[in-house]
Amino acid sequence: MSDGPLRKAVDATRALGEQTAFYGNALVSTADAVRRYPAEVLRLIAEMGLGTGALAVIGGTVVIIGFLTLSTGALIAVQGYNTLSNVGIEALTGFLGAFLNVRFIAPATAGVALAATIGAGATAQLGAMRINEEIDALEVMGIRAVTYLVATRIVAGVLVVIPLYTVAVLMSFLATRFGTTVIYGQSRGVYDHYFSTFLQPTDLVWSFVAALTMAAAVMVVHTYYGYNATGGPAGVGEAVGRAVRTSVTATVFVLLTITLSVYGQSGNFNLAG
Repeated sequence: MSDGPLRKAVDATRALGEQTAFYGNALVSTADAVRRYPAEVLRLIAEMGLGTGALAVIGGTVVIIGFLTLSTGALIAVQGYNTLSNVGIEALTGFLGAFLNVRFIAPATAGVALAATIGAGATAQLGAMRINEEIDALEVMGIRAVTYLVATRIVAGVLVVIPLYTVAVLMSFLATRFGTTVIYGQSRGVYDHYFSTFLQPTDLVWSFVAALTMAAAVMVVHTYYGYNATGGPAGVGEAVGRAVRTSVTATVFVLLTITLSVYGQSGNFNLAG
């Protein structure tokens, strides 16, 4: 009776160790990937950012992340203005646009979008290569598959996040401003005053750090599940599902850790009249 739970615990520990070793090997190989396969890295950046084939028509990941952050930025305008107007301080909606978008809304939305787009795509690609024995063929030819397939995707995923997250933050800012000033009719000068007053450059820097860290976490998780996919096409689909579930959890944990580390309990914020 005790062998069953004990064996499961041992297997889970072994799987966790193998997964951690894969992450470390993939991250260490990123420098070698940039040096040996720069053309592959550039190809993956273009594929992840703009998509290929029919997906390129709508802009791929750029449009998806932009639309998601546009929606969340509009929600800040709706909820923020209505809530603040109940106590007569709707002028501070610009403060919410500068404070919430940068510190939480845009990073969290971008993390989920990355997991659902470039992360899931990487898992499906590597999983298809695994079940078709293409990865085994690369290893037979003497090509280090982790460096060529995994490390290049990690580098491309992190690099492509820089322009993608810039678009995400701008869309969230524009959506909040448009909703507050156009839909609700607040003065643009009032909104811009409070927005520029409370928008801290350091918050933007830490927001980009959080986005880049989440991108790295998403890529290592998704490449692991795709690289080790088994069970044919159905196994690839299962690997994508597990990877998305794990990476979304990882992005939330990364965002929570960075937020607590940078802002602590006080938030480094003081509101004075």
